[in-house]
Amino acid sequence: MRRVEVFFTNRASRAVLLVLIALLSAGAVRSEPVDFVLPDLDGKQRRLSEFRGKWVLVNYWATWCPPCLEELPELEVFHVEHQHRDAVVVGVNLEDIDLDRLKAFVENQFISFPVLREKPAPRTALGRVPALPTSYLVSPAGELVARQVGLVDRGMIERYIEGFRATGRQETQQ
Repeated sequence: MRRVEVFFTNRASRAVLLVLIALLSAGAVRSEPVDFVLPDLDGKQRRLSEFRGKWVLVNYWATWCPPCLEELPELEVFHVEHQHRDAVVVGVNLEDIDLDRLKAFVENQFISFPVLREKPAPRTALGRVPALPTSYLVSPAGELVARQVGLVDRGMIERYIEGFRATGRQETQQ
């Protein structure tokens, strides 16, 4: 059974988060690497495992979703700042939309991170998507380590990754 934590934003919650991560890192929960295969905007089949060795924020979104549109600039900044170092964003568009319309939307929003397509469903390969946006954070080893239903921002993602590192949990495959 896969378990995930939730992103926390205030100081007290971050302290609780660090304790939870420490408990989880003690071996209470073991997670196998997760993977999926989805088409990108050019029809190429892309695997989540292509990004092993880096943190991956998988963000489920739709063009009609106001909170999704609000967080896109933050995700783009995070992706640009981290893509050549330690983390990437992978967007998964979760709606029935014409491919040309989606390509135009992505271009107009100046999105440089990979955008994949998946048919709308309450459950994905990574887990439930009860609302949009929903983001999953995957460790460099391919473990699903967190889920956030609702908005995320660059600082929230960076704090979570730093908290994870502070616990001494292993980030890469051996």
